[in-house]
Amino acid sequence: MAGRTATKTSTKRKKSPAASTGRGDTNQASATLEGKAKSARATAAAAVAKPRTRRSRKSSSEVRTRVYWAVFNANLKRVAVYEYDQKQEAEKRALSLIKSSGDHHFIQKIKATVAS
Repeated sequence: MAGRTATKTSTKRKKSPAASTGRGDTNQASATLEGKAKSARATAAAAVAKPRTRRSRKSSSEVRTRVYWAVFNANLKRVAVYEYDQKQEAEKRALSLIKSSGDHHFIQKIKATVAS
């Protein structure tokens, strides 16, 4: 727990020259009594306070992705999908579609999430 904030009067008492004279001894004695009372209250409060329970964080499942080659037409519609190591087959498919339909086709990498 945080301590109490200092007030103007308590800071004036500490800085005043009267505190260094004979009257300072009574202030010091009362300060030690207050300190003991505060420590007793703090220990009592600590004994009564319940221990804080920590909330466990949800472990985020690792999202896995794979890269594929996809063949697209001029309207950006996916026509075919190939594994990453089958780039030559994807290029051949794009060329065959260009020859057969006359429309523009191209290949592009895509990333897809994989269920683990």
